[in-house]
Amino acid sequence: MSIAVALDGPAGAGKSTIARRAAAALDFIYVDTGALYRAIGLAATRGGIDTDSADEIKTLLSSVTVDLAFNDEGEQVVLLSGEDVSGLIRTPEASMMASKVSAIPVVRAFLLDLQRNMAKSRNVIMDGRDIGTVVLPDAQVKIFLTASPEVRAGRRYKELCEKGMDVKYEDILQDVITRDYNDSHRETAPLRPADDSILVDTSELDFEQSVEKIISVIKEKI
Repeated sequence: MSIAVALDGPAGAGKSTIARRAAAALDFIYVDTGALYRAIGLAATRGGIDTDSADEIKTLLSSVTVDLAFNDEGEQVVLLSGEDVSGLIRTPEASMMASKVSAIPVVRAFLLDLQRNMAKSRNVIMDGRDIGTVVLPDAQVKIFLTASPEVRAGRRYKELCEKGMDVKYEDILQDVITRDYNDSHRETAPLRPADDSILVDTSELDFEQSVEKIISVIKEKI
């Protein structure tokens, strides 16, 4: 029987990097569901799609495919209609667009089966906004990972600066606050901890400590 770990939390909580490291340590498959929504957001941006138009969104979804694959180094690759868009979906603009499209029911339905199928036959750590509440409600382990908005914005600012991007901390902090509000107040699958999830706050933890904490929680539950 496969083991599913649902890792939810707000934007910038470090879910992807922490989950990736924890999955490698436990020999699990890491599934970054946020990347799927970012890919749809990128497709919408490229196509000039009005995200308030259900018809335009449906037309877009009928014309694209989204998938996750792994390269020779074992790193996750995001494919949009066969194109590797892994690097293109990590900008602040892509993040905000992902927040918009993830609130659209037809988009969530489009990606739901893909996400669930990934967990049927493999041990996975899947991160996102509603994994424990909607996507994998029967996951053996549910974790809600968070940190203060200021800490999350600071981490994101450092990450983007190291990539050579010209960004301002104040802008990123506002993006974090705005996305927190949008994600937690949307009608479809709002961001919230599952009733049986374990809360892990990494505001006072560094990266290695955060990974160790997540691994310890998983081992205790399984």
